[in-house]
Amino acid sequence: MVRCIGVDEAGRGPVIGPLVVCSVCIPTDQQDLLEQIGVDDSKKVSKNERLRMFEEINSIADLRGWGIGTVICSAKEIDIYMKGSDLNSLEVFLFSKAIQRSSTDAASHKILLDACDVDEGRFGVRVRSELGPEWEDCEIISRHKMDETSPLVATASIIAKNIRDSEMRKLSEEIGFDLGSGYPSDPKTKIAVRKLCEGNTPDDCLRWSWSTVKNTWSSLGKGELPIRGSDGHNFVQSSLNDWK
Repeated sequence: MVRCIGVDEAGRGPVIGPLVVCSVCIPTDQQDLLEQIGVDDSKKVSKNERLRMFEEINSIADLRGWGIGTVICSAKEIDIYMKGSDLNSLEVFLFSKAIQRSSTDAASHKILLDACDVDEGRFGVRVRSELGPEWEDCEIISRHKMDETSPLVATASIIAKNIRDSEMRKLSEEIGFDLGSGYPSDPKTKIAVRKLCEGNTPDDCLRWSWSTVKNTWSSLGKGELPIRGSDGHNFVQSSLNDWK
């Protein structure tokens, strides 16, 4: 059976919380079901509408046997990875991991990627390389804003966004105050970042490598920002193996 895979992420830019990547694998002839649900780019629909779509997608996926693979990368894991690499390389790894979780069969799938690199073609080449030789027969199409033109990629976007929203709610409950959306421009998030920098080290839910945290830490007169993993423990390898 010919299948198509759509992949997208949520949470690349925030200063608080995880980066979530989702891959959805469905038979090519069932993509019309996504249009019946009314799937659209997650950024264009309200939170309530996005949640409705998320629930319908999961319900149909269970009935139809669609493959859904997700990877949740915490703020701490992002920081530690970026000590020796960059965000685009991390996205390549996470996209590949999500694809492999959505389909154990590396047959001649068509894979649609919402490119996370200024060079969209390069992003596709790097994901193919990360997937390995067993995926070499797949057609990979990597484009910017693919979630605006492909219902399947939009579906992955909706799932990723809902999961990140859920993770942010959990973090707000654990910490005891509203963290907002996690994006640096959000007034609630600005207040939260300052509160989360009042301890001996920035809170674990913050991305310490983001300039927002560095600037806030400095404005509080805290001196030099601590470096995650500075005790010498090899967090990178263990966290890569353990990502959800």
